[in-house]
Amino acid sequence: AGRFFYQRLVEFMASGPMWAYILAHENAVPLWRSLMGPTKVFRARNSVPDSIRGAYGLTDTRNTTHGSDSPASASREIAFFFPEFNEQLWYQQEEPRLRCGQVYYNAEERIHCVFRDEETELS
Repeated sequence: AGRFFYQRLVEFMASGPMWAYILAHENAVPLWRSLMGPTKVFRARNSVPDSIRGAYGLTDTRNTTHGSDSPASASREIAFFFPEFNEQLWYQQEEPRLRCGQVYYNAEERIHCVFRDEETELS
């Protein structure tokens, strides 16, 4: 709030459907930012045309995607979009299983799930 582009950005963000995801990876922030490409669409189109913003961005406030700029921002944004998600509990209980590869993709829910002790791995 208070930035010159704020109102345009809010209107764009509320103009249609959106999908919010929590990306889990040791380097999730820099990896996702690399896939998105530069915030400035003109720069993205010229320097990284195969990036998400390079391929689909319209303007700097309509650049198709958002990514947190730091782990602290990610925590704050996760709490906003997913208030039921307990990040600390996830790190304690599920993150170690993710590191061991004990996950599967649930296509119906469009999420990766962690196998529980009582579940059998799918083959």
